[in-house]
Amino acid sequence: MAKKNLADWLKSATTLEKQINEVILGQENPIRLILISIFARGHVLLEGDVGVGKTTMLRAVARGIGGGYERIEGTIDLMPNDLIYHTYLGDDGKPHVDKGPVLRSGEDLSIFFFNEINRARPQVHSLMLRIMAEKTLSAFNQEFHFPHLIVFADRNQVEKEETFEIPSAARDRFMMEIPIVIPNNDGLMTDLIFDTKFHNADELITKVKTDQLSFDQLNHVAAEIQENIDATKELEKYALNLWKATIKPQDFNIKISDIDISRLIVSGSSPRGISMMMKCARVNAWMNNRSSVLPEDIHQIFHETIAHRLVFNPVYDLRRTEISRELTTEIINKVSAH
Repeated sequence: MAKKNLADWLKSATTLEKQINEVILGQENPIRLILISIFARGHVLLEGDVGVGKTTMLRAVARGIGGGYERIEGTIDLMPNDLIYHTYLGDDGKPHVDKGPVLRSGEDLSIFFFNEINRARPQVHSLMLRIMAEKTLSAFNQEFHFPHLIVFADRNQVEKEETFEIPSAARDRFMMEIPIVIPNNDGLMTDLIFDTKFHNADELITKVKTDQLSFDQLNHVAAEIQENIDATKELEKYALNLWKATIKPQDFNIKISDIDISRLIVSGSSPRGISMMMKCARVNAWMNNRSSVLPEDIHQIFHETIAHRLVFNPVYDLRRTEISRELTTEIINKVSAH
């Protein structure tokens, strides 16, 4: 089969996006951001309450791109080995060992969903982060490779007992943190209540056609996008100033009510964070059928690629979600693009 060019890939991506939007109501922006992460080849944290459609959304995306989809639930008693294998007594009364969720799909593992990752212990986080970074795992006296893997994880943000928050250094390994909220639209909310087709997630995702994006070619197309979407010198300067503003916002006259802005930031965005920001901006430009990155491409993904990397003074950490949104909005408003 001949390889598709970028225009053909864009057509396939647009078709898939449309199909997912017909399955998941009122989540156009999160769906676009998830597809950007797929083409930028980065792992994602999902931020949102229980029951807003995160699992259904990921299953729909996984169906559209193909490859293996696996998930695991974060629990207080989950151990690192539970990701790799599980043991059971067979019908013969003897113990047996089966591959766990990370190994079950082998090299074809495409999307791995870690539900409520902060319920799992730090030892489990450590193993998951290593797999994310290296895309390899040693087990059963052999090396397993996951060249196509993207990890999605969400956090239980309501309950605080028996949870283990992901430290800032670990959060930095996720390309994005994408908020998913209930749509604030009476018509959409009414459909979700009364249209019975939205009550059966298994049936709903069958409306997404399978294997539209060929998961095993996505690494190649991602590299093509990064090579073919350029950025001007002005845009490079703008991105640099945005980075500086995450480190010393007071230098750019950024103000937030009731916040001492000079004490807010302990650590701004990492170099990895700004690199990932530009990767995502290039993909957004491509998805808008442009050959060069514009400031609005950065604006589209700025909060989601930067906010979760910022380390705040502990005095302000309880208001982290609210303050980070205000801060990234202020940075966009105050830092000149020209």
